[in-house]
Amino acid sequence: MAQPAWSDPVPLALDTAPVPAYGTGSLADLLPTLAAGMDVPGTTAAIPELTPADRNCVFLIDGLGWEQIKAHPEEAPYLHSLLGSSRGGTGRPLTAGFPATTATSLASVGTGLPPGAHGLPGYTVRDPQTGALMNQLRWKPWTDPHVWQPYPTVFQLADAAGVHTAQVSAPDFQHTPLTKIALSGGTFRGRLTGEDRMDLAAEQLASGDRSLVYTYYSEVDGKGHRFGIDSDAWRGQLMYVDRLAQRLAEQLPPRSALYITADHGMIDIPFDEESRIDFDEDWELSAGVALLGGEGRARHVYAVPGAESDVLTVWREVLGEQFWVASRDEAIAAGWFGPVIDERVYGRIGDVVAASHDDVVVIASRREPHESAMVGMHGSMTAAEQLVPLLEVRS
Repeated sequence: MAQPAWSDPVPLALDTAPVPAYGTGSLADLLPTLAAGMDVPGTTAAIPELTPADRNCVFLIDGLGWEQIKAHPEEAPYLHSLLGSSRGGTGRPLTAGFPATTATSLASVGTGLPPGAHGLPGYTVRDPQTGALMNQLRWKPWTDPHVWQPYPTVFQLADAAGVHTAQVSAPDFQHTPLTKIALSGGTFRGRLTGEDRMDLAAEQLASGDRSLVYTYYSEVDGKGHRFGIDSDAWRGQLMYVDRLAQRLAEQLPPRSALYITADHGMIDIPFDEESRIDFDEDWELSAGVALLGGEGRARHVYAVPGAESDVLTVWREVLGEQFWVASRDEAIAAGWFGPVIDERVYGRIGDVVAASHDDVVVIASRREPHESAMVGMHGSMTAAEQLVPLLEVRS
């Protein structure tokens, strides 16, 4: 459908934004459901159709959305087969949560909480205590991780309940702040290759009568950012991770359930002025803005004190055809960040929150040169970004 002309803006109604299914079918609901099936205190089965298993493994593939698996049956024959009910598995999509970005999603997975509670509501957000932008993936500038995110992880709850709990990932991730506050509990096992991770995850599953194991692979996302999801490099990674998933599934010990999921999907953004609106070169968008946070498809905009209303008006006038543009309180009331917002999290959310509806991003070529040069991007609430797989295999 053709978009209205820029000279005649028709702002997208906020109630058309497909809000994540917090509490019934989001990433934050997965681990609590699995843990509840193993009688872990403090957890609730929010996805009731998942049958409890004694041994549960979550394989998270960074950047591989539901829509991307559907679109590539030849490159991912095993994963594609799990979209239905063949091979003894079942598949359905979950919603990642907003924004659909790695730091936010991994915190949702590990804590079982939506972003408004765990407090990582974006790629970069303002720290209300210092006024500086905090990169929650790289954890810069440094802040105490357990003050920033004080809740226990589901892994910690499971470990305390006597469940054999392990994370199998790249060795470099073991001591990162994001791992400490989102994915810690039990034992961390570092392995360099995907094959070694799959083999070790299967071994860890078999190590307890009740087990909860998490494993992770990142390079589908990496190739998508650098080359795009329409590239041979990305397709090669998809083919590789398809073989990894099958390798793990074929080693499941008895009484096990494997759940293959992701933290977000991705779309490719053309390199033209209409698709990449440069905040650093746009005097209208930058007027009255003290800090620009988030990322190209999910922006947190922090206004100069007193300019909040004007910034909201301008962002709606300039971007309202192609972005959902909300004030902080409107985004919260609409449930973008979950049903409850912790007091400590409120000021981390932008005075204005802008989520892209079309194949358009707000880049910042000078202040964010690396991110602005990416081909594949994510963050918003479109199906391509928001829907992630929940593919189940049982033994």
